[in-house]
Amino acid sequence: MRGVLRWLAPLVVVTVLFGTAFGQAGREAPPRNVILIGWDGAQRAHLREMLDRGQLPALKALIEEGALVDIDVITGATDTKAGWTQILTGYHPEVTGVYSNGRYRDVPAGLSVFERLKKHFGQDFVCVAVIGKREHCGEIREPFKKELTEEEAQRILEEQKRLQEKKKAAAKKAQAAAQKAAEAGAQPAQPKEPTQKPKQQKPKPQPGAGTQIIGRVVEEGGKKYLVFEGSPYYTMHKACDVWEYGLMEDDKVGSLAVELLEKYKDRPFFFFVHFAEVDHQGHRFGENSKEYDEAMISADTWTGRIVAKLKELGLYDKTLIYVTSDHGFDEDRTSHSYAPYIFLATNDPLVKRAGMRQDIAPTILDRFGVDLSKLEPPLDGEPLTKPATKPVLKAPETRPAPAQPVQQQQERQRAAAKKREAAAAGAKP
Repeated sequence: MRGVLRWLAPLVVVTVLFGTAFGQAGREAPPRNVILIGWDGAQRAHLREMLDRGQLPALKALIEEGALVDIDVITGATDTKAGWTQILTGYHPEVTGVYSNGRYRDVPAGLSVFERLKKHFGQDFVCVAVIGKREHCGEIREPFKKELTEEEAQRILEEQKRLQEKKKAAAKKAQAAAQKAAEAGAQPAQPKEPTQKPKQQKPKPQPGAGTQIIGRVVEEGGKKYLVFEGSPYYTMHKACDVWEYGLMEDDKVGSLAVELLEKYKDRPFFFFVHFAEVDHQGHRFGENSKEYDEAMISADTWTGRIVAKLKELGLYDKTLIYVTSDHGFDEDRTSHSYAPYIFLATNDPLVKRAGMRQDIAPTILDRFGVDLSKLEPPLDGEPLTKPATKPVLKAPETRPAPAQPVQQQQERQRAAAKKREAAAAGAKP
């Protein structure tokens, strides 16, 4: 018996090594499937600390097969609408029209990863989006233009002003509370649960979403209109076989994602799976809270279950997984007003370099075999699997001063030129 075991042992080692090498080599080729997993609001430094403590085993396993690289936010706000729009398109806000949660529009047709892949592979290719947020990521609102009376227009303008002032006051109060708690070495106060719940409960508001009036008041030909240019996802969602949003809880997002993997196992696919609880708990309790840690662990647990399902279906070696975030979190605060430090974790062995938020979509498209040189307009980002041909910028530690409008810049340049001409003329004998 011992002789048989001595003979089998080397065979087992060779088999294991060959299987690992085969999986690695298989993932260097164009994938059959890609899954983009979003950990909304996951701060890069916090994530690395948890990895070092061994609290994110599923993410660690992916990284051991592929890479963990730094991603910085250079253009667009460090918020959800700007973040996921840039990740899902590869363009700057000047192209998509999505600058922030408060300044946005429906992304022009054809620019999203979903639409690109449907066009490249045909209708048999499956696109799925399973999204945790109710606001800022995934919501589908159609553009509209509605004529207003003078009274309606005035009422809307006053309400928008009131909401803006309320938002500023709430942000200031939250920052003061977080600062006070940090100085005292305590966590921010947790919201109290009501002693008696009403019979009919409205859905709980999404943490960090705030309240807003949809649309803006404009005047055309002496008439006033309420104009809304649509949510960023209105057109792109039409390219998906499944588009579910507003699930809020990681358990609901993860369960549906696993169920849909079973449903579409026989067809090539691109899944966008968005977990929202990291961001929600960050807004409720702060970036350094135990609740923020627990939400990160929840996202990791469901990432591991998605990997396990792929292995069960025999699809893991044919699937590339990319885990990223739309923005980070302000250190020790409940906000992400300037939080440009995110990450990309993957089992893709070809990812080699750090990059910027707009580089994620080109990485996915390029790995699927899409010819990026033929895309119009040209992508602003570049694949992280290849050397960069454009500068790879790092986000500054503090928020840069807001850029001046082009008209102001031109006026200043003209004034400076006249000043130089006058000075030169005065210097002549």
